[in-house]
Amino acid sequence: MACNKEAVLRVMRAIYGVSCACPAHSTIYGSVSGRAWRNTHNQNSKDYAFEMACSNIRYGPGVTQEVGMDLVNLDIKKVAVFTDKHIAKLPPLSEAVASLERQNLQYEVYSDVSIEPTDQSFKDAIKFASNGEFGGILAVGGGSVMDTAKAANLYMCCPDNDFLDFVNAPIGKGLPITATLKPLICIPTTAGTGSETTGVAVFDYKPLKAKTGIASRNLRPLLGIVDPLHMRHMPRNVAIYSGFDVLWYISICDRICEKGAYTCKPKFREIAKIKFTSP
Repeated sequence: MACNKEAVLRVMRAIYGVSCACPAHSTIYGSVSGRAWRNTHNQNSKDYAFEMACSNIRYGPGVTQEVGMDLVNLDIKKVAVFTDKHIAKLPPLSEAVASLERQNLQYEVYSDVSIEPTDQSFKDAIKFASNGEFGGILAVGGGSVMDTAKAANLYMCCPDNDFLDFVNAPIGKGLPITATLKPLICIPTTAGTGSETTGVAVFDYKPLKAKTGIASRNLRPLLGIVDPLHMRHMPRNVAIYSGFDVLWYISICDRICEKGAYTCKPKFREIAKIKFTSP
């Protein structure tokens, strides 16, 4: 059916009239310099673009049973399994290990992860990973387990670097991570940290009594396997605190100011003062 020329022109005029002002699509940006375009925006704002680096997540009841096949598909022969002493006694780990065994994969379990990781607990995990000739890493646990696995993976693949080389400045040197790391798959057993999606490993640096970390996109797990059945095994208080963890991170910051400090809304400052208890 032939198009009405006037109707087409009306649509084009309408699109032109409401076209966005971003550099990628704007006719305005194409007709003026970038400096002139930026001058049309809020002078107090330095944000004009954003980037989304998406993580790989598989979600579903019972998906833990697939992790063995995932590792086989990656051509991994021997796996370092990180967990903590509590999770080591629960079904999430036994189900993950059973999946490895069904695929005849070799594995070693490291269950000495500290609930609040420190530089020393990281170093202990790094020593374990470095001595095992592992082709990949599986983390089953909460944020501490996943962060410890990230650090072990990094320094296992960078044996010539000092521990503080990759730690965030000013405590460490904050060097960029350029090495190719081993595949890391994370199976979270809590619902608060989201560490299965991030390239951050947080720990307490005991010599300075300071909390710091290592941050790089290269640390990010290859895959996060989110099995909601594991939430059944969280202690009551852990479930409560996981909920508050999520609430805190989505609400505490109104914005990040230029110096990197967090500016909190007054009502959230009041929330921060409350001591939550459970019967």
